Amino acid sequence: MFLKFPFVFLRPMMKEKIVQKATELFINLGFKSVTMDDIANELGISKKTIYTHFSNKTQLVQESTLTMFHHITNGIDSICELHKNPIEELYEIKKFVMLQLKNEKSSPQYQLQKYYPEVHATFKVKHFEKMCDCTMVNLQRGVEAGLYRDNIDIDFISRIYFVGIHGIKDDSLFPATQFPKVQLFEDYLEYHLRGIVTKTGLKTLNQFIKTTVHNA
Repeated sequence: MFLKFPFVFLRPMMKEKIVQKATELFINLGFKSVTMDDIANELGISKKTIYTHFSNKTQLVQESTLTMFHHITNGIDSICELHKNPIEELYEIKKFVMLQLKNEKSSPQYQLQKYYPEVHATFKVKHFEKMCDCTMVNLQRGVEAGLYRDNIDIDFISRIYFVGIHGIKDDSLFPATQFPKVQLFEDYLEYHLRGIVTKTGLKTLNQFIKTTVHNA
């Protein structure tokens, strides 16, 4: 009877380790490239052990995608709770997200969309809802602070910003060899802000880029 307790207790820990390692490999090498054998070898376990927790690779891909999504959204929530200058807030969020993907060698989102369309569709809906909510709050705060123009359509801008962020992750449109991810996101964020800032906001943006971004 007592011998069963350690086994039951360790099962969730092993599952978490599998998800953590799979997520790391998927981000670095891509969802298509990584096999169940690769994950098992990295963890020093048998492939059979993975299948005791996940019936197939698609289920593991889904769990890994949701795990990364929750990790990133929790980090973004923590940044937003600081109530920083809205322009600085966006750069802090961008910095945090890119840090999570700093070793990215492939285009995970593109592979997810191509090889696991159902998982990608679920992820896209969650991503859209979270990002639009966050962006709309940022836009409203920026308008109230006099940093963003008061005549912008907040709902439209939040949606078009999502479309842009989602679009630049498409490796077929922006191959990493031609458009390094970090610089691509940097350029797009500046492009987004320059389209909505007031004269005061532009001064803040230019100063922030000069003192923070270029010296990072």
